[in-house]
Amino acid sequence: MFTSRCLLGLIAALIMLGGGLATGQGLKYPASKTVDQVDEYFGKRVADPYRWLEDDVRVSPEVEAWVAAQNAVTFGYLETLPYREEIKRRLTKLWDFEKYGVPSKEGDYYYFAKNDGLQNQFVIYQLRSLDGEPKVFLDPNQWSADGTVALGSMSFSHDGKIVAYSFSEGGSDWMTWKVMNAETGELLPDEIRWTKFTNASWSADNQGFFYSAYDPPAEGAAFQSLNLNQKVYYHRLGTKQTDDQLILADPANPEWGFNAEVTEDGRFLIVTTWKGTDDKYRILYRDLRQPATDFVTLVDNFDQEYTFIGNERGQLYFKTDKNAPNRAIVAIDIDAAQPTWTTIVPEAEETLTAAGMVGNLLFTEYLKDAVTLVRIFQLNGQHVRDVALPGIGTASGFSGKRSDRETFYSFSSFNRPSSIYRYDLATGESTLWRESAVDFRPDDYVVSQVFYTSKDGTRVPMFIAHKQGLQLNRKNPTLLYGYGGFNISLTPTFSVSRLQWMEMGGVFAMPNLRGGGEYGERWHKAGTKTNKQNVFDDFIAAAEWLIANGYTSPERLGIQGGSNGGLLVGACMTQRPDLFGACLPAVGVMDMLRFQEFTAGRFWVDDYGSSRNSPEEFAALYAYSPYHNLRDGVLYPPTLITTADHDDRVVPGHSFKFAARLQAAHAGDQPVLIRIDTKAGHGAGKPTAKLIDEATDLWAFLVKHLGMTPYFPDSRQ
Repeated sequence: MFTSRCLLGLIAALIMLGGGLATGQGLKYPASKTVDQVDEYFGKRVADPYRWLEDDVRVSPEVEAWVAAQNAVTFGYLETLPYREEIKRRLTKLWDFEKYGVPSKEGDYYYFAKNDGLQNQFVIYQLRSLDGEPKVFLDPNQWSADGTVALGSMSFSHDGKIVAYSFSEGGSDWMTWKVMNAETGELLPDEIRWTKFTNASWSADNQGFFYSAYDPPAEGAAFQSLNLNQKVYYHRLGTKQTDDQLILADPANPEWGFNAEVTEDGRFLIVTTWKGTDDKYRILYRDLRQPATDFVTLVDNFDQEYTFIGNERGQLYFKTDKNAPNRAIVAIDIDAAQPTWTTIVPEAEETLTAAGMVGNLLFTEYLKDAVTLVRIFQLNGQHVRDVALPGIGTASGFSGKRSDRETFYSFSSFNRPSSIYRYDLATGESTLWRESAVDFRPDDYVVSQVFYTSKDGTRVPMFIAHKQGLQLNRKNPTLLYGYGGFNISLTPTFSVSRLQWMEMGGVFAMPNLRGGGEYGERWHKAGTKTNKQNVFDDFIAAAEWLIANGYTSPERLGIQGGSNGGLLVGACMTQRPDLFGACLPAVGVMDMLRFQEFTAGRFWVDDYGSSRNSPEEFAALYAYSPYHNLRDGVLYPPTLITTADHDDRVVPGHSFKFAARLQAAHAGDQPVLIRIDTKAGHGAGKPTAKLIDEATDLWAFLVKHLGMTPYFPDSRQ
C-alpha cells in the first residue's frame, strides 16, 4: 500500500534534492517556500513569509516533510563533528550516578524519587522508615519502551492511603490522572483527562479530590489551540469523569485559570485565580463545613501576589508583594466580622522566594545575590533561627505538614551534586540522608561571583565556574547562559552536562539578568514589556565583560538559553552577530508578534505585552523579535537551534520559522541548523537517553565552532 508516510518520505527526498540553499561547507539547506502573508499592526504592514511552518507537524504533511529534510541535513552534519563519540562516552559515564529527590511523609510511609543512573525516568520508592528497605512504588520506565511517558505529580489523600498521580506523553503539557491504592498498589478505575497547570487536592473524607480541567480540544488541535475556559471540578472515587461535580467556572472570563487547594485541616477550599504568568492573583474561599455556601471573594483584583501558605483556624497565611516588592508574609483573619490583614514576616532586604508551614513553623526561603538563605519563624512572626546550610549554593524543599517534626531539603552548587538532608525541627540539626557520588573532584573547580555594569548603569551579578588554574588569556572557550524573564531566578545548581563542559576546558558563566526574580518585583518589572530590551542589554554587557576581562574572545564565546532564554539568544544574535562564536537557542519564543495565538502563549502577555495591545507594545516587540530582525546578507554565528515536535508550550513553529528565515538571510559559510527532537516537548519529563544525545550534539557543535581541543580524563584508558 502507498501510504501517506511513503508520500512524506518522497516529499522530503525531493526537498533534499532540489531547490535548497548551498553553503561553503558543503551543506545544502532544504528549500523553505515563502508565502505572501502580510499582517497590519497599528498601520505597520509586516510580512510573515514562513507562516505555513506554524502548522502542526502531526497534521500537515508539508511541515512534516520539511522537518524530516531539516533533520537529515542537521544530523548528517553532526555525525561528522570531531570528538562527538568521545563526548557522548564521557557524558554517559558522568551521568551514571544515583540521583535522589527530597522525601515526603504521607500516612505511614516515606516517599522519594531515585534514578539509578541512566534510567530514562526517576522511580518513586516507598519506605516504612528512613533507614528501611525501599520498595518500588511507581516506575514510569515501565510505561513506555523509549521512556517518553513521564510522571507529572502525585497527590495523596489526607490519610495517605490513596494517591492520585498524573503523567504526560511525549513531553506534552497535557496530563492524564490515575488513582492507586498506596498500600496495595492496586490501580483503581478512575481516570481524569485534559488537564494542564493543576494539582489534585483531596477532601478531608479521603473520598475524592478537586482539580482543574479544560474542555477536550477539537480533533487535531490538541497541540496548538488556546487553553481557554478552565474549570474546577470535584471527582468522587469510583465515578466517571463525566459525572464530576462542577465547582467553579467563569465563562465571562475565558482566559482565567483556577487552582483549588483544600487546607490541611480540611476546613477551607482556597481557589487562586490566575490569568497569566505574572504572580498576581484573585483569591476565593469556601468553608467546606458548609458545602452549599457560595465562594467568598477575599482578593478581588489581579494587582498583587497572594500565594497561599496554610492556615491556623480562620487565619489564612499568604506570601505577598502588596506594599512589599521583596515580598512579605501576611495573615488574613476571615473569622472576624470583616477580614483583617496582619503582617507576620515583614519585607526584608533579601527577596522572599518561597514559604511553607511545617510543624507549626514558617519556613522561608530568601535569595541574597541569587544565593539561598533559609529562615524559620513562629506563626506569630517571631524569628526562631536560620538554617545552617552546607555552603554557598541553592537549597530547596522544606515542605511537610503541621504535625511533622522533621522536614527535608536538597542542596547543590555548580561544583557540588545535589545532597539530601533531614532537618530536625526541635534541634535545628541537619543530617545528611543521601548524597550523590559523581566521577569528578569538586575541589578541581572554582565558582565565583562578579558584578558588572549594564548599558544603563545597572549593576548585575554573574556566576562564573571553571577548572582551577584558568589563565585569563582571552583564549578560553566560554559558554554564557541566560534567561531573564517571568520572575524566575537563576541560582547555582549542579548540572552533569555543565560539569562536562568545564571538565573539557570550558568556562561557564551565568548572569542574573533583569526580568528574573533575584531582586524582587522591581528587578522583574525592569525586564518586561517595553523594558524588555534591558534583558538583552544585560546579556550583551555580560559578554563584553567576559571579553574585556580576559576570559574569552568573541570567536570563542558561545551563548545558550531555552524558552524565554531561547528568545534571549535569538534577540542577542540578531542585534550583535559580531559578538558571538556560536549560538544555541532552544525551544525559543522567536515570533514576538504572534506568540499569543498558540496554546499557553496568551499567558506570556504579562511579561511581553502584545502586538495587539498598543502601538507602544507592538513597537517594542517588533524591535527585538528574532524572526523579524534577521537581515539578508548578514554573517551570523554558527547556530544550532533545538526544538521538539510535541512542544505545546512554545510551539515548534517559532523555531521552524526562525530557522527558515535564518538560512535564507545568512551570508556566511558557517552552519545555521535546526535539530528537531521527536516524541519530546518543552523539556519536562524528557528521558535520560534523549538528554544525553542532545547535550552531546550541543557540546560537539561548540567544540567545533569555538576552536576547542577538549580534555577527556578517561582518554588514556
